[in-house]
Amino acid sequence: MSITRHDSNQRMSQLVVHGNTAYLAGQVADDFNADITTQTQQVLAKVESLLATAGSDKDHILSATIIIKDMAQFGEMNAVWDAWVADAGKPARAAIQADMAAPNILVEICIIAAVK
Repeated sequence: MSITRHDSNQRMSQLVVHGNTAYLAGQVADDFNADITTQTQQVLAKVESLLATAGSDKDHILSATIIIKDMAQFGEMNAVWDAWVADAGKPARAAIQADMAAPNILVEICIIAAVK
């Protein structure tokens, strides 16, 4: 079975497709100065774009891991997430609080999805 890697650098690939499964690297916002709502929206837009590259979409997400810097902002992040998945299949999901690679990153989302 082939493995296809997209948007690779010396450390990682943003997307790896193996068979009928797409694995997305943790996605973060483009604007680290934005609030949690905007950062979550930016991350989900990147997720949608990568899923499209893989031949998938949010309805085919199998699993999501959400890393959040501060659980006090969990409700705000969930409001964006809930609106985004409202008309899609609901994936298995985990959410954890953790220190981020940069101090202004508020949310990071990792996705595994089926390829259509």
